[in-house]
Amino acid sequence: MTGTKAPHFSTLAVHAGAVPDPATGARVTPIYQTTSFVFRDADHAANLFGLQEFGNIYTRIMNPTQGVLEARVAALEGGSAALAVASGHAAQFLTFHTLLEPGDDFIAARQLYGGSVNQFNHGFAKFDWRVVWADATNPDTFRAALTPKTRAIFIESIANPGGIVIDIPAIAAIAKEAGVPLIVDNTLATPYLCRPKEFGADIVLHSLTKFMGGQGNSIGGVIVDCGTFDWKGATHRYKTLVDPNPSYNGMVLADAFGPMAFALACRVMGLRDLGPAIAPLNAFLILNGIETLPLRMEKHCENAVRVAAFLERHKAVAWVNYAGLPSSPNHALATRLTPRGAGAVFTFGLKGGYEAGKKFVSSLKLFSHLANIGDVRSLVIHPASTTHRQLTDAQRIAAGAGPDVVRLSIGIEDAADLIADLEEALDVVA
Repeated sequence: MTGTKAPHFSTLAVHAGAVPDPATGARVTPIYQTTSFVFRDADHAANLFGLQEFGNIYTRIMNPTQGVLEARVAALEGGSAALAVASGHAAQFLTFHTLLEPGDDFIAARQLYGGSVNQFNHGFAKFDWRVVWADATNPDTFRAALTPKTRAIFIESIANPGGIVIDIPAIAAIAKEAGVPLIVDNTLATPYLCRPKEFGADIVLHSLTKFMGGQGNSIGGVIVDCGTFDWKGATHRYKTLVDPNPSYNGMVLADAFGPMAFALACRVMGLRDLGPAIAPLNAFLILNGIETLPLRMEKHCENAVRVAAFLERHKAVAWVNYAGLPSSPNHALATRLTPRGAGAVFTFGLKGGYEAGKKFVSSLKLFSHLANIGDVRSLVIHPASTTHRQLTDAQRIAAGAGPDVVRLSIGIEDAADLIADLEEALDVVA
């Protein structure tokens, strides 16, 4: 892209990071389905391996299709650099692998996707990385959870499954006071609805599997380095960033790469050694999905408001938790942080509780009962019996996945058809 004016979001979603293929002239970014890349000569190879020059070596570390995806997501989030990986969980893993040493703590909002709760509680414990839980609806609990070993704070912009809009600026202020980076999972909002960097985030993560790809056909994750955290001046020592690196002849990554040092460290120290690479085909499919992200998010949000308003009036429904409704205690915050809409994922409670929830999801015909969100198709799940089943009752309730909770991910179908399907299933339950 050329010109002195910054392109608008919809233009970036189509063009950022991409140029016609120099070898063939192909306008769409090709799928570079290859393991390795030929070096021009011995000096070129040495420069690539020594981080003296950027380029492609081996698809586990970087691939041209992946490179376009990374540039596009970084542009949409306003970041300095990005790293695309195999999944959202892989993005979280590489992020904390870069930040933490054995025995370190991080604080996380307890209102999180159940898989993240499990990863933080159990998977990370094997590395002696310790999670301390806080309440995303009460920013002061993050300050109270700080310890001398705290190295990061982790939240979601819109919580999954509860649909709660999180006060990013308030929690960012606490992270800044503590001298630790704020990590925001922006999967449910996408940069179309919210750019966490503008509210104080230092690192932004996505499960690209969800709204960014949008088609339910590929899995991927991404780490966006906002370029805002001062690793050299931090209160705590982030060894991967500030210590001389023996893998690269004593290079200090924070000195050599400045505002893109974190993303590069995740690539050359995390992805290189641990290997959760994104497949070129998945990068290609997600890139194509991002091109229609603005159009899809508008329709997702428009439909979600109509569906939530219908559910709020139904006699079989005990409550609806959607920040797009004026009755929501999160509505004012959503208007401030996500003015284009409150997203398309929300929960509601059935008066019949656990058994009613299971019966309801089995009675739907248009909604697909599966463990995903962010598809063009409308999706439903009963978290207590599925995604959050591995948690205790107390953990499920704390995460917004109590026994009566049903989670909807509203697609881009006609809203009238979605409402008709929900009404029939509710009549069965009632």
